[in-house]
Amino acid sequence: MPDDTKLAELLFPRITKVPEDYEVLYPPRDLPEGAMVTRFSPSPTGFLHIGNLMPAFIGQLCARASGGVFFLRIEDTDKKREVENGVLGILEGLSAFDILPDEGATSQSEERGAYGPYQQSRRGEIYRCYAKELVRRGLAYPCFCTEAELEAQREQQGARGLNKGYYGEWAACRDLSLAEQEAFLRAGRPFVLRLRSGGESSGRQIAFDDLIRGRIEMPENNMDAVLLKTDGIPTYHFAHAVDDHLMRVTHVIRGDEWIASVPLHLALFAACGFKPPRYAHISPLMKEDGGGKRKLSKRRDPEAAVSYFIEQGFPADSVLEYLLTLLNSNFEDWRKANPLAERGAFPFHLKKISPSGALFDLLKLTDVSKNRISLLPAAEVYGQALAWARVYDPELAAVFEQDPEYARNILNIDRETAKPRKDIAKWSELRDYLSYFYDAWLCGGFSLPETVAPQGIAPADAAAILTRYREVYAEADDREAWFQRIRELCEPLGFTPQVKEYKKNPEAYKGHVGDVSAVLRLALTGRTNTPDLFSIMGSLGRERVLARLDAALRRLTSGI
Repeated sequence: MPDDTKLAELLFPRITKVPEDYEVLYPPRDLPEGAMVTRFSPSPTGFLHIGNLMPAFIGQLCARASGGVFFLRIEDTDKKREVENGVLGILEGLSAFDILPDEGATSQSEERGAYGPYQQSRRGEIYRCYAKELVRRGLAYPCFCTEAELEAQREQQGARGLNKGYYGEWAACRDLSLAEQEAFLRAGRPFVLRLRSGGESSGRQIAFDDLIRGRIEMPENNMDAVLLKTDGIPTYHFAHAVDDHLMRVTHVIRGDEWIASVPLHLALFAACGFKPPRYAHISPLMKEDGGGKRKLSKRRDPEAAVSYFIEQGFPADSVLEYLLTLLNSNFEDWRKANPLAERGAFPFHLKKISPSGALFDLLKLTDVSKNRISLLPAAEVYGQALAWARVYDPELAAVFEQDPEYARNILNIDRETAKPRKDIAKWSELRDYLSYFYDAWLCGGFSLPETVAPQGIAPADAAAILTRYREVYAEADDREAWFQRIRELCEPLGFTPQVKEYKKNPEAYKGHVGDVSAVLRLALTGRTNTPDLFSIMGSLGRERVLARLDAALRRLTSGI
């Protein structure tokens, strides 16, 4: 028996399967030609942030557009850094933004799909099988160096101006004889398993085509990288290579911080006899700061966490719509030409992603969200807002649920028209936006401002307008009759029903029909800027309208 085969049996006596067994268990996927298999593979070591959401969203877009598969793999081999309910947090974050994998983890302990397990902590035997095969082929070996020895080696390399690492003449355990290895093993000496790199230290180049950045040339890997740690747990580099192959990943979409690891990853795929996936490395999101730009920070920027958008009540549709404007510059033009089209109809392409970091702008997101919400029917706005409020604003939820029809009528004002108002960007704004429709809201409902007369209108004139309007108000009026009554108030009270006439001869009038409407608006809503006043009055109903007119009159007359 050759020494490498003997060593493989010494290191992995309990591993009886061979790679061919797993090739049968995880065969090539039966998918259409050109179908992309993508994955989102986070570690459950912290909150889900917007930088994670981007590659997950891109992976889903690519898979669905090509008739492929998008799956979720949990890379949980680093148990020391894993946080409680970390997997659940990832799943909830993805679900909140409608990024629903076709396969993978569905809960802390459950999953779906034929290519699992989809949690790396449950795939240990698979990794050891491929590690054993690498040892058998002479492409991996045990390293018994202690951390103190490795640190001393790095210090020597630094003193000589050399690259630090385990390679070439510095790979002390690379050429141990089988007898030496057996002696260390019998003595119970801890070891890691290392790749026997075929790279040279002369800086020989490798090249690969990045789908975003084009052709990239880099020095080939010459490090004898660790494959299995002393506890038998695989490193990320080795585990992901085995997993991507067996799960039949075709495209890897990830942050550009991984570009430096590509030579090692390609070396691992080659050593294992795998076809490497195609890579697309995206740049980090940026933020304006002090006149310059910096990376969006998980520690400094609340909007880095996807929970921020959920808690603020930005609809998932709005966030994804905005992300697409960052990913493909032609999306905004496409959206203008196709305002009601499903987002999935957009011809998204990886090659149109800019290699430079996109600027994440909350103001732009707000504008996008206002546009998207303005297109929703009132029933959909009510449903989404109520679902959010039940979690984040129970008082608003209670108000909504007390009279759903009233709430939907309010939300339908200036909605489902050719030019809907764009006042709402997130559900957390609804409390203030809708409060004046409710006379008794525990944390602030309708209330009159200190000055009930709009700017430029004398209190006595405002009182006269309200007194006269109260006399002619008719709840049954249609829009035309309603406005005609307001026009008819004007001339007897010193106002003109014609705005153009007032502009030509302002000294002749106290104001125009718009000013008369402004008096009514302030009295009925407590605000100077609202949606359509006719619709507001229709929603408020006769009892509320008269009560508010009376309250405003009392305030005005008490101060005259």
